[in-house]
Amino acid sequence: MSPPPTPSAPDTSANIGAIFPPRTLAALWVAFWLLMICVSAQDALRNPRIQWWEPVLWEGSSALVASGWMWLAVRVCGRYAPYLDRPLVWFGKYLRWLPLVAITFVVAVYAIRDGVYAAQGLTYEHPSWAFAMVYESIKLSLFAGLWLGILFGIDSYAQWQHQRHRLLATQRALAEAQLAQLQGQLRPHFLFNALNTVSALMQTDVARADHMVAALGDLLRISLRNPGNEMTPLGEEIHALSLYAEVMRERFRNRVTLDWQIDPALAATPVPSLLLQPLLENVFKHGVERTVAPVRVRISTRVNAGSLEVTVSNSGSTLAEGHGDGVGLRNCRDRLRIIYGDAASLTVRNAGEGVESHVSLPLARALP
Repeated sequence: MSPPPTPSAPDTSANIGAIFPPRTLAALWVAFWLLMICVSAQDALRNPRIQWWEPVLWEGSSALVASGWMWLAVRVCGRYAPYLDRPLVWFGKYLRWLPLVAITFVVAVYAIRDGVYAAQGLTYEHPSWAFAMVYESIKLSLFAGLWLGILFGIDSYAQWQHQRHRLLATQRALAEAQLAQLQGQLRPHFLFNALNTVSALMQTDVARADHMVAALGDLLRISLRNPGNEMTPLGEEIHALSLYAEVMRERFRNRVTLDWQIDPALAATPVPSLLLQPLLENVFKHGVERTVAPVRVRISTRVNAGSLEVTVSNSGSTLAEGHGDGVGLRNCRDRLRIIYGDAASLTVRNAGEGVESHVSLPLARALP
């Protein structure tokens, strides 16, 4: 017998017991044999020459010996798991043992019956050994086909579940790696812009520059948190956003008015960390830097139809026709896709005399 192939074989660490508890399998097996005994006993009641215990002995002896072979079949199912994608080979691995099983089954069953009859001073009468061997072998073949089919279905389902869990774990690990990469791209981006703002004030107003450095330090502590902490309460996200806005407003003093319309009841709602910062950064980059007119910026949150909606809008600028997303917006969209799939959205559009960025997220329970 050649060993099963291993390079492309399914992981045999998944076994039937992991999906179907042994008690469940045992209950199915016992129920099957109880049904067989009841049917045999019912037929025997019609024959006055047969005592009630005889059909119980006949089927019970068969059940006892078959249970031993079935136990072995379940024990070795992991060895044959690599052949589940080739059913004929899988069944062939089991059925090649059928001649040995048939011989030992007939000999053991008839020996038990002879022994019980002899203990009661009776003789177990049965057809010739040749007929018994052929008859019992046919019955055993049908019986083996039935239970091997059940075993094949259960083992296939167990392997499918195991492979599915491995695939989900792999996808989750890939998503986490992508999220870490995206966050890594965001942090240097806003840090570069913030340091430019501080540099512009160093020569003109040291006190304001010092105040900005302090705010920037608080912002960096938030942004450099553990990369594994992807989600954060909305209240903390708004706090980080306000720190960034404070740094940038120092640079454009008397030109920017911030309007915070935040619902306090949503403070514990989890959102992706630093998701909103690129949206506000675009406001200053495209809406404030390119005009000398006063700009009104509005940040609002609300719940609508089971979704958390966050809007960042500004006056004084409009989107050019055929505009494309920059690095910040692309990263935001990618993060939303990885975390929420199609359940979240980010839209940027012209609204009135300005631009509006709108984020819609599934409303989740509060973080612990």
